[in-house]
Amino acid sequence: SRDYSAPVNFISAGLKKSAAEEVSEEDSDEDEKPAKQEEAPKEFVPKKLKTGGNFKPSQKGFVGGTKSFVDFGSWERHTKGIGQKLLQKMGYVPGRGLGKNAQGIINPIEAKQRKGKGAVGAYGSERTSQSLQDFPVVDSEEEAEEEFQKELSQWRKDPNGGKKKPKYSYKTVEELKAKGRISKQLSAPQKELSQVKVIDMTGREQKVYYSYSQISHKHNIPDDSPQQPLGKDSKPQGFALPELEHNLQLLIDITEQEIIQNDRQLQYERDMVVNLTHEIQKMSEVLSHEETAISNLSKVLEMVEECDRRMQPSCENPLTLDECAKIFETLQDKYYEEYRMSDRVDLAVAIVYPLMKDYFKSWDPLKDCTYGTEIIAKWKSLLENDQLLSHSGQDLSTDAFHRLMWEIWMPYVRNIVAQWQPRNCGSMVDFLDSWVNVVPVWILDNILDQLIFPKLQKEVESWNPLTDTVPIHSWIHPWLPLMQARLEPLYSPIRNKLANALQKWHPSDSSAKLILQPWKDVFTPGSWEAFMVKNIVPKLGMCLNELIINPHQQHMDAFYWVIDWEGMISVSSLVGLLEKHFFPKWLQVLCSWLSNSPNYEEITKWYLGWKSMFSDQVLAHPSIKDKFNEALDIMNRAVSSSVGGYMQPGARENIAYLTHTERRKDFQYEAMQERREAENMAQRGIGMAASSVPMNFKDLIQTKAEEHNIVFMPVIGKRHEGKQLYTFGRIVIYIDRGVVFVQGEKTWVPTSLQSLIDMAK
Repeated sequence: SRDYSAPVNFISAGLKKSAAEEVSEEDSDEDEKPAKQEEAPKEFVPKKLKTGGNFKPSQKGFVGGTKSFVDFGSWERHTKGIGQKLLQKMGYVPGRGLGKNAQGIINPIEAKQRKGKGAVGAYGSERTSQSLQDFPVVDSEEEAEEEFQKELSQWRKDPNGGKKKPKYSYKTVEELKAKGRISKQLSAPQKELSQVKVIDMTGREQKVYYSYSQISHKHNIPDDSPQQPLGKDSKPQGFALPELEHNLQLLIDITEQEIIQNDRQLQYERDMVVNLTHEIQKMSEVLSHEETAISNLSKVLEMVEECDRRMQPSCENPLTLDECAKIFETLQDKYYEEYRMSDRVDLAVAIVYPLMKDYFKSWDPLKDCTYGTEIIAKWKSLLENDQLLSHSGQDLSTDAFHRLMWEIWMPYVRNIVAQWQPRNCGSMVDFLDSWVNVVPVWILDNILDQLIFPKLQKEVESWNPLTDTVPIHSWIHPWLPLMQARLEPLYSPIRNKLANALQKWHPSDSSAKLILQPWKDVFTPGSWEAFMVKNIVPKLGMCLNELIINPHQQHMDAFYWVIDWEGMISVSSLVGLLEKHFFPKWLQVLCSWLSNSPNYEEITKWYLGWKSMFSDQVLAHPSIKDKFNEALDIMNRAVSSSVGGYMQPGARENIAYLTHTERRKDFQYEAMQERREAENMAQRGIGMAASSVPMNFKDLIQTKAEEHNIVFMPVIGKRHEGKQLYTFGRIVIYIDRGVVFVQGEKTWVPTSLQSLIDMAK
């Protein structure tokens, strides 16, 4: 029967067995005990705990400690052994650890039998020898236990009952110095941190501070004996003298402050020593530099005094200009700093100017234009300042060379220009050309503007092109390289005088062309064209009007007079003259000749003869081309019409052949022009690499269109004046002799390639 009034007994594992089973198990255990005790050491045999029943321990199989590695995986004999095969397939070597570098443990994890049935760690460390070998980590459980026991003992009463020894806190001098340095750095706290309310709850009672700096003034010694409030059983303190403690604390604080102050003073003195050392070094360098400067200045002074002595009239060995230049070179080479710092203007005025005045005393610039250039060039390098001077005269006081040229050299030039005749320009131009690199720029400008130009202007005013035998360009044009744009004011009166002289001129007089031709490149293109249109073109038109076209007896003088001016007047002006005064008469003569049963061979020769009178540039003009094409059309119509009884044999074929030949020449000329212009543009490198030069202008446009991803293609069946139309993006264009024409609102406008690309985008 069960006793249900007994206290509850807990079991560690398994089920509660009946009494008969327990007796039978005890018998079997007693039979097995000797064998087990023989196998296992005595220390590993577990002690049975009295917990209400005897239960068999569950660690039956592992009693006996470490198993050998030989039996590892022996249980696979009861299976197909797939685990061992997979391991070997993945590179596992028996007897070595797992992992890429065989870092795994070799032996299986051992189990250690706990002595009793207590909790983990109740019987000490349970680590086996294998785990200590594989994972040699210091076990800190014993240390943690000691610390725990130590903290636990603080709550207990001292068993000895003695007084607790007081702990003292010591401060070294180095700590005080470090604290002083930190407080010095934090002596000027930030404004936002200087007024902050701080509640300190680290002590026995709450304290309120109004800045972080007040916390640093708190006493740092920990209060090891907190004052207990007096209760009923507590005894009053036997030693409580707050005044004495306060005084002692005050003495300690004062001593700390003195130590900190002394440390700061010492640091200040050390810094002062370092600073003074650097000052001594710097002053010694300055002193040596000043001594060198004094010695150099004394030597310079000796040289200057020697020059002054030799400049005296009574000196036996007077100073020459070459010797003076050598002295200045010595000053510049050996004593450069002193030479640059000194007042060279006064030195040069006193020594060089009298010698220079004596050197140029008998000089005539127009006879010997290069006299003195080498000497002046040498003195320019010795005396001229490095910085450029402005054109005003006030800088003369700061540059010795400019003052030398203005005061010594310039008076001779003024005298010679005053006597000079402008028509004898060669000697004066040569003189200024030889001195242009030596003379300062502002002095040369002064000569050209104030001396030369007024003389030329006065001479131009007195010039008369009808009476003067010397052409004006012979004494004006040599000044172009030197004066350039300064001569512009002279061109207007020259043009007016030439226009007056041409009022009674006839194109048969070729002297006008000889006088005007040198001025073509001097006048601006606009003013030259205006002059030609006003004074020459009307005379040539009158001459063409007087020309009589007679195929049987032709006088060509008037035509030659007009064509001779082709290079002087623009092509458009010449074409306008021919369209107005020549081609109407010429076509009229052709029509009347064709209407009177002509000889077509003579007409062909006459046509080709007149065409050979014009240059290629004139023939390439569209208007001239149209006129000759019109003549061909008239001839074709005359040949193809059936009016009239008699027709010369082969005339139609000859005229057709002539027409075909002339048109083919025109097309060949246009193609050649386009090719030449495209090659020129390609050589100039308009956006093209040297390796891929386009063959013609159309190829260039196509390449550009490909670069900018623009569609460029011909418009089928559309032409303008015989030229193929193209679409360039959304724009319609055509190409004529290397020029792109864009369709505008009313007309076609020539456009550059870059503008075309911008419009297409």
